[in-house]
Amino acid sequence: MTRVLVLNGPNLRRLGVREPDTYGTAGFDDLVAVCRDAGRRLELQVEVRQTDDEAEMMRWLHEAADERVPVVLNPAAFTHYSYALRDAAAQRTAPLIEVHITNPAAREEFRHTSVVAGVATGTIAGFGTMSYVLALQAVAELVAESS
Repeated sequence: MTRVLVLNGPNLRRLGVREPDTYGTAGFDDLVAVCRDAGRRLELQVEVRQTDDEAEMMRWLHEAADERVPVVLNPAAFTHYSYALRDAAAQRTAPLIEVHITNPAAREEFRHTSVVAGVATGTIAGFGTMSYVLALQAVAELVAESS
């Protein structure tokens, strides 16, 4: 079974509480369950993590690169300004799918730029928690193609 890290940035543990009109009412535990269920269906070993710490997120990306582990990454606010995170993501050795619950292009102007997108395999945004399911499906397809 292929191991996949699903990495979540700042404030995502606050899902369900933080701006439910924007991010929905599903909580972080619901997101974890959605990812694990999708992983089981796709025969992926999914490990979901969340951090508000940029350095920790970078360590996780380094771990994924060193171990050739695919990543589904929601960088959250780091998306728009963290060149350090972008540089860590650029070291990827397996597919890295950037994911967002909302569509950043349809939101405030400062959210329109992703410094991560240019080094990601692809980006999926705007489908709520289903964005993660779509990203995991993409990982499964990409892994199968490379086998």
